[in-house]
Amino acid sequence: MSVICRKALPQDVEALFELIQGYAANGIMLPRSREALTRNIDTFIVAQDGDRLIGCGSLCRLGVDLVEIRSLGIVDGYKGQGVGSRLVDALIEEARVLGIPKVMALTYEAAFFQKNGFHIVEKEIFPEKVWTDCVNCPKQHCCDEIAVVRLIEVPQGNENLSFAQI
Repeated sequence: MSVICRKALPQDVEALFELIQGYAANGIMLPRSREALTRNIDTFIVAQDGDRLIGCGSLCRLGVDLVEIRSLGIVDGYKGQGVGSRLVDALIEEARVLGIPKVMALTYEAAFFQKNGFHIVEKEIFPEKVWTDCVNCPKQHCCDEIAVVRLIEVPQGNENLSFAQI
């Protein structure tokens, strides 16, 4: 297996859509339309084995010092082989380059995130998330996801750059 992680490209949209839809069909991930994926392709990192896209994850800016890892998924057959951790490492590095010191996620796989340096916290400490996404979620009043956060050191001078500035 020769997996590489790289920035997503427009030609990855269909594979991203199929991967995310598989998770969404099982109620594990929110669905994303092809149009939304195309608009936000610059926020995605993908894992690739040869010519095959085998995983993905994205960063969504929620505030000046906070990003959320979203749409983190791996195709069947590659789970448990370190691909998810490699994607998280790439997303953490992207947050570092952007100068954003807090990375959070809402997950059903808290142990995975803890293995990758995250800590379980109360969802309510992220009003940026609650008021932008959770307010419109069908699980708003019965959310069973676990909030995790990781603080990272960012290079001096890179604090709070926008995605467009990178």
